[in-house]
Formats: sequence, C-alpha cells, structure tokens
Amino acid sequence: MNTSPWPNPFIEQRADPFILRHNDDYYFIASVPEYDRLEIRRAPTLEGLRDAAPVVVWRKPASGPMSELIWAPELHHIDGKWYIYYAAAATKALDALNMFQHRMFVLECADADPLTGRWTEKGQLVTPFDTFCLDATTFLHQGKRWYLWAQKAPDIPGNSNIYLAEMANPWTLKSAPVMLSKPEFAWECRGFLVNEGPAVLTHGERLFISYSASATDENYCLGLLWIDMAADPMQPENWHKAPQPVFTTSYENRQYGPGHNSFTKTPDGQDVLVYHARNYTEIEGDPLYDPNRHTRLKLITWDADGMPVFGTPPADHP
Repeated sequence: MNTSPWPNPFIEQRADPFILRHNDDYYFIASVPEYDRLEIRRAPTLEGLRDAAPVVVWRKPASGPMSELIWAPELHHIDGKWYIYYAAAATKALDALNMFQHRMFVLECADADPLTGRWTEKGQLVTPFDTFCLDATTFLHQGKRWYLWAQKAPDIPGNSNIYLAEMANPWTLKSAPVMLSKPEFAWECRGFLVNEGPAVLTHGERLFISYSASATDENYCLGLLWIDMAADPMQPENWHKAPQPVFTTSYENRQYGPGHNSFTKTPDGQDVLVYHARNYTEIEGDPLYDPNRHTRLKLITWDADGMPVFGTPPADHP
C-alpha cells in the first residue's frame, strides 16, 4: 500500500534531509555524498523541490576545524536572519574512542535571500564538554529559543545522547544542558549505542521529539519523546519516552534504515515526515560512505489520543 502521495525516492542521494517552509516557499538542505559543501534548494511547492536547482552557499575550507565531513545541515530563519547549523570535523580519522571528531558550527546570512546572500561563519557552538557533537536543531517554545542536539558524554557509554538547552542567541547557549534521552533499549543499541538526529513536532497539547537510534544500516530507526506543552522542558522527569521504535525497516517494502528525519507541513496543514532510507542492505564497507540514503516523504496521521502514527516506510514507486 502506498502511504505517500509523493514519488519514492523523493530526492536521490541526499541523506539527513531537512525541509523548512517559510513565507510559502519550501527550502531543502541535506548531507551530500561528498560531505564537502552546503547547498540549498527552494521551490513554491514541496513537489517542486525535486527538480529545483541546488545552490551551493558554502564549501568546506582546505584546512582547520571545518575542513572534513560536513554532516546533517539544517536551515533556520530566526529574527529576520538565516542560519545553517552543521557538523564538521578537522579530520576523517577516528579518535581514541574510535569515534569521529565532529563539532557543531553555525553560519549566518543577514540578506533576504539565503540562496544569493552572503554567509558568514559564526564559529563553533560551544557546549560544556568538548566531545563528538552533531545533529543540532533549534525551535521556539514557551517564549524561549531552544537548542536540541546529540553529543557524546564522557561518562556515558555509547556514541551520543540527546540534549536540550536554552539559547542566548542563535550561536550561543544560555543555560546548562539537560539530557533528555540516552541509548538504553536494545533497538537503540544495535551496532552502536546511538541517539541522534532530533526533530521537533507539536500537536495539540504536546511537544514531540523524534530521534534516530542504532547504526546507520538497516538497524537505523526512529524513537519518540514527548512532553506536555505547559511542562518545564528542562526537567527530565517531565519527558516521556516510547519503549519501542515508532518507524523502522520494512523488509516487505524493501526500505532499510529509515531515519534522520525532519518535519514539514503541506499547505493545508498536514504533517509530513521527511527522512532518508536505503532500498537495499548489501552495503560494501562503511555504511556512512554508501551514497544511496535517499530523501523520502510520508504523511503522518494522529490517533484518538493525540499521538503521531508514523506507520510503515512505503515501497519505492514513481
């Protein structure tokens, strides 16, 4: 059964997809297989993003902390300016813990058009511990701007946990972070102990955070956190965590490792899950360097209790 009104794949060879709707236009940004640049597409419709020409707005420098493996960018419009959050490393080499060495960085564009405007580097977004860090997003809630990301904790096993902090400005934290989730269930610990790629969705009286778990092969899947809109998000006990994944590999539909999602809306207000997945499992070498994590779209529905229903990744179709 086809549960997506869009072609699947939607955009090929674009992982970690992020779609922003702003002033009736849709903007698309994602990881490119070369991990060497940031590019943006814009179209007046979701469907138009498929054929929109990508515009390169930044390329990695030849050396320095942002010179390797540019991962999982997000584009945000904050207080009249544009910002791109992205992870970058100084090297492709792994560290003593056998992990990549990424940190989070921020670009700013004060011009009206982010495709033609001038982007300036605001530098690293510093957090309290200097460890592997990636997949940041930002959102407004309860009148405050929040920063939500994944990072390695020195004293917690695994690759990354999900953290939340209030922001002083779009490139600086204001509060100490709180940890919202760490890999603890078996489905979060397949291949690697991973919680990453958080994305925010609100519905009714709840705020939801989806996140990706486990290794980036067919084990990759989505988990879910949620909190009452009026509750204090800086109190971890106010958060709820689904004990089972909410979006997983479909062997029947040949969709493997769905994850690293964002959310957008149709013009009539329907919620859209934006994610990547492969259509095969036979990966040679490191899954990270396999380019065929394609961007895919799927409508989300809501049950009678106001909880999101992610369903099953639909099969490839034109």
